Amino acid sequence: MKSVKNIQKITKAMKMVAASKLRAVQTRAENSRGLWQPFTALLGDNPNFYELSRIAIISREVLLVRQRSADVKKNVVVTVSSDKGLCGGINSTSVKISRVLHKLNSGPDKETKYVILGEKAKAQLVRDSKKDIELSLTELQKNPLNYTQVSVLADDILKNVEYDALRVVFNKFHSVVSFLPTVSTILSPEVIEREAESGGKLGELDSYEIEGGETKSEILQNLAEFQFSCVMYNAVLENACSEQGARMSAMDSSSRNAGDMLDRLTLTYNRTRQASITTELIEIISGASALEG
Repeated sequence: MKSVKNIQKITKAMKMVAASKLRAVQTRAENSRGLWQPFTALLGDNPNFYELSRIAIISREVLLVRQRSADVKKNVVVTVSSDKGLCGGINSTSVKISRVLHKLNSGPDKETKYVILGEKAKAQLVRDSKKDIELSLTELQKNPLNYTQVSVLADDILKNVEYDALRVVFNKFHSVVSFLPTVSTILSPEVIEREAESGGKLGELDSYEIEGGETKSEILQNLAEFQFSCVMYNAVLENACSEQGARMSAMDSSSRNAGDMLDRLTLTYNRTRQASITTELIEIISGASALEG
């Protein structure tokens, strides 16, 4: 009973810590959602940003990936997860989506690699996909997250991997008890140009006059790099919010379960104690009756 009480105290304290961290990062996550939206207007349908429901994850992902994989030969799945556990199933969900994307984009003429952010996704993917892990980074939240930190991280990823499409997998924060598994796709400038040359529409970019001596290829390269850093910044913050919300929910459930277990143990203890006292009283009364007789 004493150990259960101690566990309940720990889970309640962890819930309070998670609530404090959630409040600190939630506002920044909500503000960062507007960073990637201008790129959708500027580049048309490239990239797409879409959410996947847990129920229809396989069927919808098959359709969406096939629609956008005609000219994509080198895929890089960027899986965003946490470094710590005790936060429900957010990491398992991200890993499942990453494995689906890897399977759908693999083939004789296609190559798919992983870039992993967070210790928990690495621990799961290294079991069956160790040879496909191109880069692994951990301890992202050791210091408070900011755009400068994430942009350096994004630049490091772009320097170390070759890609036609980057598919960022993370959990979008919806509420303390709900998060949405999300995939954001960033195409390389070369793929965007090929689609434009084949008759595709390059969003609103074609309507702007280019000044300063830069070519369209150079502008697309700069936009792709900036876009990836913006999407990564939003993804890391959203996933951090989802992690703290899931941890709050998990610790609340653990505290309630510990309370229920404590009630059952207390009832069992009281019954056993009462039975012991009753047995001792019967023995005393029986002994006294024997002496009187």
